[in-house]
Amino acid sequence: MSRRGGIRTTYCSKFYENYVPEEDAVLVERLKKAGAVIIGKTNMPEFGLIAYTDNPMFGPTRNPWDLSRTVGGSSGGSAAAVAAGILPVASGNDGGGSIRIPASFCGLYGLKPSFGRVPCYPSLPIFIGLHSEGFLTRYVEDTALMLDLVKGWDIRDVKSLPDEEFSYLKAIEEHPDGVRIAFSPDLGYAIVDPEVEEKVREAAFKLEKFGEVEEVKLSLPNREQELVTKVVLEVVTFIGDRMAEWEKVAFPPYLGFMALAQSLTFREYIKIEERKMELWKALRGIFEEYDYLITPTVACKPFEIGKLGPEEIAGKAITPIGWMPFTYPFNFTGQPAASIPAGFSKEGLPIGMQIVGKPYDDVGVLKVSKAFQDVSPWQDRYPEL
Repeated sequence: MSRRGGIRTTYCSKFYENYVPEEDAVLVERLKKAGAVIIGKTNMPEFGLIAYTDNPMFGPTRNPWDLSRTVGGSSGGSAAAVAAGILPVASGNDGGGSIRIPASFCGLYGLKPSFGRVPCYPSLPIFIGLHSEGFLTRYVEDTALMLDLVKGWDIRDVKSLPDEEFSYLKAIEEHPDGVRIAFSPDLGYAIVDPEVEEKVREAAFKLEKFGEVEEVKLSLPNREQELVTKVVLEVVTFIGDRMAEWEKVAFPPYLGFMALAQSLTFREYIKIEERKMELWKALRGIFEEYDYLITPTVACKPFEIGKLGPEEIAGKAITPIGWMPFTYPFNFTGQPAASIPAGFSKEGLPIGMQIVGKPYDDVGVLKVSKAFQDVSPWQDRYPEL
């Protein structure tokens, strides 16, 4: 066990302003063992609770493609650093879309591996059973290499998966062949920006070179409320009897969010498990017929700094997290899912496409991602900083 922590780790919260851990995370420990040079830590929302990177400690992270816009989150600082060329690779953690959303907004590749593929230790008791460790990169090969270095069971994470004993980097040298891909523009419930939908549709059908792509009509149950309920109850439990103290220094938009906890009980929390199974039952039929599911990563383009999200999309009102309807379903199911650049909007803003694989098929998602990268590369385009 590494005891080489020693870097101030604030979780971007005044509560942890001077916290210095005594040991490295398993992911960092394994990267160091492989010879990686750890540059430092990047910005995030307080405790990583929302998909908008701003906090009381360090303020907002700006999008390198348009400094007036957000990078999303929660791994927003990581995405901005890679998009700006500061780093070739940055780690991230995805509990509801926190790797894939900033990858989409910043024109990067971001993989959420299967739940447990990379040991997650230590971690806060928030997004329990949902979060996966992963990376943000400009090349699919870089993500495959990083995953080779950090995957595999560790006794400190009881839910970590055994090593598959092969190289992802080597595996993606072979293109997929004869795959069946379903494309859904809305999962049956999402409101989507028309430009985002069309860019992703065009991108999805570029994969016909490797098999069959079919646009499908889905009617999945929307589990937005379950995500909010889970996060709120886990946060108030984590903060515990220090809630009044935390509320004095917390990111102000959180206060209304946390007020919801007063109306919730353990019954709603336990019910989430049943509703997760209902979601998988609906998804199972898709993955019995198709190998992969493609959707937009985010329902809108990067929005303005200062907002937690747009109030409407395509002229229709949305809920506070209605702009991110595509990512969290696959945290509930634990499936591997990646965001890859599909193209750019008329304003030159990145638009991401999500590729979802069957349970534990991380290598398949990486192969399809690499195949798309080969037919539709994006790496020659950089933000004008």
